[in-house]
Amino acid sequence: MNILHALLVSSLTVVLVPQSFAQQNITPPDEETVQLILPPEEDEVVIESNQTLDRLFQQLKKDPKETSSTATARMIWREWAASGSKSIDLLMAWAGTAMRSKNYAKAEDLLDQVIVLNPKFAEGWNRRATLYFAKLDYSRSLTDIEKTLALEPRHFGALSGLAVIMQRLDRDEDALKAWYRVLEIYPANKVAQDAVITLEEELSGKRT
Repeated sequence: MNILHALLVSSLTVVLVPQSFAQQNITPPDEETVQLILPPEEDEVVIESNQTLDRLFQQLKKDPKETSSTATARMIWREWAASGSKSIDLLMAWAGTAMRSKNYAKAEDLLDQVIVLNPKFAEGWNRRATLYFAKLDYSRSLTDIEKTLALEPRHFGALSGLAVIMQRLDRDEDALKAWYRVLEIYPANKVAQDAVITLEEELSGKRT
């Protein structure tokens, strides 16, 4: 069992509790946090790419610059969003609109349909994981993150979601592992860099 799988399994064990997170006075995630695990808005993505995912990930890993690596990351999001099905693309677009308007019930129904139509489409699972995250349903979000990473282990959005959930559950060691995994894939990710520095300092203080 690799470290990431062990982390996901242990995480699921901890969060499967009878009381919902919405009943525990946990602050809802802000828009910036949710955007960590969602792609940019479609009208913000202006870069076209015919490159393969493998080549894009190689480029992402080698690029130390935040600006150019962000452009590469956006191309990766575009590749991830390419379902190959007009029906799924339409359902995903409708779900995105519903999520932005906080109509979570409608978004969940649409994403359920996406997953039924193509259970091997990683971005469908990631979007639903994001939906559950926004609803503070961390148990189901973690389940869908696990599905996403099983299909696309390099999904830095899903890994960022995992890291944020671990931080919200005060599991800083596990959060740090997830952030390091993000940096292995996407070294110039500023959010992950800052999170690692903060968590390292906090954990160092606790250990002394």
